[in-house]
Amino acid sequence: MAQDPKVSIIIPVYNCENFLRRCLDSLVNQTLKDIEIICINDGSTDDSLDILREYEGKDSRFVVIDKENGGQSVARNVGIDRAKGEYLGFVDSDDWVDLDFYEKLYNTAEKYKSDIAVAGIVRLNDIKKRFYLKITDEVLSINYNTKLKLCDVPDKSYIWNKIYKTENYKKLNLKFTENRFYEDVVFTPEILFYLEKLVTVPDTYYYYWDRPNSTVALKDEKHLNDKLWADEQSYAFFKEHNINIDEHKTMTKRMKFLGVTVFKIIRKGNLKKYKLFNCISWSKKLTA
Repeated sequence: MAQDPKVSIIIPVYNCENFLRRCLDSLVNQTLKDIEIICINDGSTDDSLDILREYEGKDSRFVVIDKENGGQSVARNVGIDRAKGEYLGFVDSDDWVDLDFYEKLYNTAEKYKSDIAVAGIVRLNDIKKRFYLKITDEVLSINYNTKLKLCDVPDKSYIWNKIYKTENYKKLNLKFTENRFYEDVVFTPEILFYLEKLVTVPDTYYYYWDRPNSTVALKDEKHLNDKLWADEQSYAFFKEHNINIDEHKTMTKRMKFLGVTVFKIIRKGNLKKYKLFNCISWSKKLTA
């Protein structure tokens, strides 16, 4: 009987043909060979599925699931149900990772018998590249406040620069909220709370490609509503567990002034800047 892989890597894919090979190549060439790569084609209308089938045909570690479009959260949940690895990892289909990324995360997690291992983030686009989360030392913690600080949550509530112990994760029955954007803003504080031991892993990085049409760049009504929903859900979770999130966060506070919804951005308790959106037509929905 074949042994389960060390890491299951889950990739939701939707119309990402221009970036997909770069992502998949970074996984195929991982120094940790004992992985499975679960790609969920979420109803793509471009050539993404053909690219996935090409890689699946050449590498037995690939699992391609083709489904109707249901959104990123649904795709991730499908991948989690299918995963057999000792640890779970997530990659967005326009991003990529260092070639030693999963080896370093896995080995460090095993060294400390940790539920979560977290690496640094490099954020980049065609113009610039910067360290978005830099980790310089191995630090082990079971303290929730410390884990939030190490991961810079909620400001960087990302799931994909980490791996999670599959057995302990699945016991929680914790799913991504479907039909919502910014679902990781809700998921990350919860998983950091419920999984006990976290360790940081220096000198390997997740590369976050900052596309102009990415989810975080969109400012239509659905995306803004979902961002506010996610912030409110995460803040409620912190409050429930007696966390003073002003010590950690970039907070989005909404106010209504003369028919305009004002988003006041506060970093660590200090006024940082205002963002104004002309939301007269739907501000009542936001402030309800």
